[in-house]
Amino acid sequence: MRADAESLNEQITASVSLLRRHLDWDAALRRLDELNARAEDPSLWNDAAAANKVMRERSRLADQIEGVQRLQQAVSDALELIELAEAEGDQATADAAVADLKTLAAEAKRREIESLLSGEADANDAYLEVNAGAGGTEAQDWAEMLLRMYQRWAEQHGYKVTLTERSDGEEAGIKSATLQVSGPNAYGWLKTESGVHRLVRISPFGGNDKRQTSFASVYVYPVIDDKIEIEINPADLKVDTFRASGAGGQHVNKTESGVRFTHIPTGIIAASTQDRSQHRNRAIAMEMLKARLYELELRKREAVTDAVEAGKTDIGWGHQIRNYVLQPYQLVKDLRTNLEKGNPAAVLDGDLDEFMAAALAARVGATRSEASAAAR
Repeated sequence: MRADAESLNEQITASVSLLRRHLDWDAALRRLDELNARAEDPSLWNDAAAANKVMRERSRLADQIEGVQRLQQAVSDALELIELAEAEGDQATADAAVADLKTLAAEAKRREIESLLSGEADANDAYLEVNAGAGGTEAQDWAEMLLRMYQRWAEQHGYKVTLTERSDGEEAGIKSATLQVSGPNAYGWLKTESGVHRLVRISPFGGNDKRQTSFASVYVYPVIDDKIEIEINPADLKVDTFRASGAGGQHVNKTESGVRFTHIPTGIIAASTQDRSQHRNRAIAMEMLKARLYELELRKREAVTDAVEAGKTDIGWGHQIRNYVLQPYQLVKDLRTNLEKGNPAAVLDGDLDEFMAAALAARVGATRSEASAAAR
């Protein structure tokens, strides 16, 4: 019992140490005091957009600081209770306190991973784009499976999901689709999913019972707020209007309400068929284009040398980040972290947290073992 409690305490201590380091604890406390003072100033609300930004930062920072403080106090209380229970021979109380420590260790681990979401745009909403690779119906069906997977993941985490653009396949599935995922740290979590995803299965569209390999790409970029200025030269834009395909009603299908912008210098394309109004779709597509250009600049600042579009123009062998094998065995394996899960059905139903956390930790360069070593 004592050994279990000490082991759990060490795990939590390591996580708390990493949390405090990532927060820059003393600076975070000073910043929260500043934000609290600004929140009490009535003149703050003269600019509603600025006020909302301050309140969001205040809420996020307060949650992080109070979370660490609650963890430390709860761990101290549990350890004290275990000591008292052992002295009195109360095994049931000691067992309950150890169970509490296990729950606290899980919370500490979750907060540890969330502390890695420190990028410039990690707190923002996100656009998630899925594109089918070569392979016709097989690849298009796989792309729709991925789209559903991310919709399920977002809904399970309380995020708002909006389908911004969808281009249906000829027989089944999708050629492409874009989701806007809105909620705290949406981009920070989803950015780890950018890349090519490979599926191996028995084809549901043919009668030869042979395994088929299909590819689809996922590309994630942040929604930007009004304070971020992105200048686009109109001469650098190619503008197309088109009729939306698929579901949407007669009006959508009979008018050229869809809008597509092509940014000629970068080759970046942004399209929207979300609204019945071409004017509104033009505004949405422009927001998406600015967001993608901003994400491109973020990658340059982070010294990421791989081309943003590389995974989209060559969707196939050698570029995948994750394999999903349904036959002849059941396995999902992330090729960046070597994390494996033997239940593809659960993963395709949105069970992605472990993959995201592992990829995020690897991307930032902080692992749990490093945190533990630093705490000792």
